[in-house]
Amino acid sequence: MNPQRRALLRAGSLAAALPMAASAALPPPLPPVPAGTTPDALAGNQAYWQAVAAQYDTTDAIVQLDNAFWGSMARPVLRHYEQQLAMVNRDNAWYARMRFPADFEAARVAAARALGVGVDEIVLTRGATEALQVLIAGYNRLQPGNAVLYADIDYDNMITVTRWLQQRRGAQVVSIAMPEPFTHDNVVAAYVAAMERHPTLKLMLLTHVNHRNGMVLPVAEISRLARARGIDVIVDTAHGFGQLDMTIPDLQADFAGINLHKWIGAPVGVGAAYIKRGRVADIEPYLGEKAGDDIRTRVHTGTVNFAAYLSLPAALDLHAQIGVANKQARLRLLRNRWVEAARAIEGIEVLASADPRLTSAIASFRLKGRTSVADSYALSKKLVQEHGIFAVPRDGLASGACVRVTPGIFTPESHLDRLVEALRKVAKG
Repeated sequence: MNPQRRALLRAGSLAAALPMAASAALPPPLPPVPAGTTPDALAGNQAYWQAVAAQYDTTDAIVQLDNAFWGSMARPVLRHYEQQLAMVNRDNAWYARMRFPADFEAARVAAARALGVGVDEIVLTRGATEALQVLIAGYNRLQPGNAVLYADIDYDNMITVTRWLQQRRGAQVVSIAMPEPFTHDNVVAAYVAAMERHPTLKLMLLTHVNHRNGMVLPVAEISRLARARGIDVIVDTAHGFGQLDMTIPDLQADFAGINLHKWIGAPVGVGAAYIKRGRVADIEPYLGEKAGDDIRTRVHTGTVNFAAYLSLPAALDLHAQIGVANKQARLRLLRNRWVEAARAIEGIEVLASADPRLTSAIASFRLKGRTSVADSYALSKKLVQEHGIFAVPRDGLASGACVRVTPGIFTPESHLDRLVEALRKVAKG
């Protein structure tokens, strides 16, 4: 046989086998949640969560406890993404120009349904950062001398954009620090005190679940208090939606930036901006886009990762199948497993609340008295090099830097136990 023909046949056989091999690699379907099982009861059901973990490819090179950067795609979502990527690559501009607009709109409809809002109230973005940049920078109700507020728990780039409002709008920029240890009452009191101290306050940035110590801010309560004073609120719920049992209306805010590639598990590069119906005019159209009430004129991304948006409905379907209340309960169990043990270790300071209202998957720690950025990086490096555990340094809190721990729904409890044992050794020096 002609060698070239033989090579082509081998290639064809391999190509034909790939879909079969790919299909065989998919995990078994998730078992149904036992009837009548509460989220708290299910949180300790090892068999169920092992079945969930089987939906994900995870590394065994390190104990990976930084699952807050972005969320791993489950294997079925990854497979769907790969298929969409191949289709887009094959069909190219024909698909992008003729069929993608309708498919993109279907993804927006699916996102709106999950978020609990009207499709006319959201626009898809590449992430929460892009969404919040659009909302903060585009907010046009500020007059020179109006005050805007952010806190030390807010995300770095959102602080940068808020500060920029001073030169862009002539706003007075005000910052506050969250109390530590934090409680529901003293956190709300900190925002109330800021509102009372600054009667010209017009806009506040509120971070629903912050990326530094994981505190769940009482956003709805603070939003209501702000509204009563004529203050608008922009909510950063990058870490809230998808891991907490909530929808956007629960926040009681008119503007929000949302991430869909963190706790929903869509491909990296998918988020959304929410503007309550009737408030679109208060956010400027993007760089000269046509004015009007179409929220889509507030964002202009350019050419997007088509396959990422096409895979969003698949990620939302799996998220709904597991159930957000079940995810929240499981993540809380994992977080509490290491937090409660670490509190008892002399020399370790845990930055976390025991109040379930303030609890997310994220919590942080540091060595007592070691609050510099260099200290946190050295501690993180020690955990990697000596214990094979990856947890990420975070700075920006008024009280000092820390190391953040974030399990995922696929994290085994044994990984948190390894962290606790490592902290015992680290604390001894």
